Amino acid sequence: MPHFDHVVIVSDNIRGHYHQSLGVAEWIGRLGNANVEEPIKLPDISSLQKIFGLKIKGRKIPAQDADYSKNWLKSFGFSTENIKPGTLFISAGSNAAPFCLAFAKATGNKSAVIMTPSIFGTKPFDYAIVPEHDAYDPNDKKIITTLGAPNHIYETLTKKAAESFFANRTFNKKVVAVLVGGNDANYQLTEKWAKEVLGDLKRFPEITILITTSRRTDEYVEQAVEDMFLSFPSTGYLLILRRNPKVNAVTSILGAATHVLATEDSVSMVSEAITAGFKVGLLRVPKSSGKLKKTFGYGTQRFDEMFEKMRKRELLEDLGAIPDFDKFLAPDEQKHGKDFNEAKRAAEWILNSK
Repeated sequence: MPHFDHVVIVSDNIRGHYHQSLGVAEWIGRLGNANVEEPIKLPDISSLQKIFGLKIKGRKIPAQDADYSKNWLKSFGFSTENIKPGTLFISAGSNAAPFCLAFAKATGNKSAVIMTPSIFGTKPFDYAIVPEHDAYDPNDKKIITTLGAPNHIYETLTKKAAESFFANRTFNKKVVAVLVGGNDANYQLTEKWAKEVLGDLKRFPEITILITTSRRTDEYVEQAVEDMFLSFPSTGYLLILRRNPKVNAVTSILGAATHVLATEDSVSMVSEAITAGFKVGLLRVPKSSGKLKKTFGYGTQRFDEMFEKMRKRELLEDLGAIPDFDKFLAPDEQKHGKDFNEAKRAAEWILNSK
């Protein structure tokens, strides 16, 4: 069984990726008495560095020795002199993966990757944490699969976060968190969708609404959300994340909520809400029909399969294209009452590995 004195996150500065790594790192800290150190943050990488540094030279890291990794890291301004033995490096996202592996190889430590990095897959890493909806080798003993995305949500701390974030605020008995994602190759949130679906929540003046958009939310959707809810009497909190990118409100919103609604495009938001103990109301959104999807075969089937597994485990309720909010909001709260924390399970797997 491995023991780690230190855990270091290698971050690509994408909040969602960092929170996945942080969740696993913190559980290794709690269960294995390891110190979670300050993250190593990637610098801004130019287009030439991405091509020659990451795509060409970075691809060679698995087959090269420790000196190659040290020199490669040095070319990006990193030093390995102060790295301690007994350290586990962990990362999420394709850009951070080569750095995570290089730090481990250069210092004789271990590495863990979340999701499957495009540059060289999961095989070079000591541990790989891969969502079930991603492609992976089921025979690879160095892989654990998760239902949804591991994350940093720790249910016992969400209430404390809410008490601090919403200090001296009074909410109604039912507090509905609305987590709005955004556009990608598979999904296309529209102004029309926002007005028709989210606007229907204005029928419930007896609830308090806490709503946040994401970094992918379209500006027209943001404006529609703001127009509908900024001055709505039942709105307890509204965050347009594009305008306030440093605000991290999801943990506090989940700590104050009795019900959670999340759009299907954001696996991270859905996973975070489930980890916080909620039976999530899944909001279906319009599918993308752009050229990228047609050309490269992007699709939503693998996500639908994941959501169906969550539904069967009573972790979410699929509200369909026309949500029945009356039914979903009828109970005093929507909680699943199950022990569900994929970051904790991944940490246990790492600490119990041979």
